[in-house]
Amino acid sequence: MANLPLVFTIYIAAPIEQVWDGFVSKQANKTIFMGADFDVQLQPGGSMTWSGPAKDGKPMRYVTGRILQANAPTLLEYNFGMGMGESMSHVRIELTPESEAVKVVLTNDGFADNDSTYAQNADGWPRILSRLKTLLETGKTFRPH
Repeated sequence: MANLPLVFTIYIAAPIEQVWDGFVSKQANKTIFMGADFDVQLQPGGSMTWSGPAKDGKPMRYVTGRILQANAPTLLEYNFGMGMGESMSHVRIELTPESEAVKVVLTNDGFADNDSTYAQNADGWPRILSRLKTLLETGKTFRPH
């Protein structure tokens, strides 16, 4: 059975450039993802990776992605998958400035049938977006469960 797209809409009280930076900067990603090393090449075909230590302390790749579009500060689109990215889904992040906030619409779709990461992403995106919102509005964030 096909998985429905995951769509999340939040509002962040920060300038659009800061919200964009929250999605693409090394420092924001390190904070949101509890120390993960984030590398990205912000052009079509560019790579994006989140890496860090495994439970045994050895280096490992947490997530692998490929940039489709990066139109700062309003649109980021990429494919990504857990680990080395053997199975990927599609993410589109649209940022729209409003009077005192930025509307963030994140759509995660393109999952393979019975993709085991679908439930993980459905649970993970609200946590990630909440940590980003908290970081940008308060300067700190909270640990995931």
